Amino acid sequence: QLQLVESGGGLVQPGGSLRLSCAAPGFALRNYNIGWFRQAPGKEREGVSCISTNGLVTKYADSVKGRFTISRDNAKNTVYLQMNSLKPEDTAVYYCAAGGWGLSPPSLYNYWGQGTQVTVSS
Repeated sequence: QLQLVESGGGLVQPGGSLRLSCAAPGFALRNYNIGWFRQAPGKEREGVSCISTNGLVTKYADSVKGRFTISRDNAKNTVYLQMNSLKPEDTAVYYCAAGGWGLSPPSLYNYWGQGTQVTVSS
C-alpha cells in the first residue's frame, strides 16, 4: 500500500512563502501522478494542483495560479509545492494524493497522506 508523507507546513505571515514536500518512502513515486489538495475548517477538500508522472503536465486551481508551483524530482522520489505570496485564505491542511488525475473530485485519488497544516496569519 502506497504511503505518502507530507512535510513543510507551518505558520507564515501574509506575503510569505512555504515549500511543501510529498514523499513515499519505499515506493517509486515516479510511477504516479500526484495531486495537492487542501481543506480548511468547515469547508470541503479542494484541489490545488497536480503534476503528471514525468512532470511535463501540470494543473492549478484559479485561486493559486501565479503564486504556487508544483514540481517533482523523481531522483529524490519527492513532489514539491512551492507556495509564494501566501494569503490568509490559503490557511488549510494540505494533502498530497496519488493514483488519480485532475483537481476534482478528490475521490479520483486512491492514496492520501496525513496532511500538513499551513497557517497564514500576522
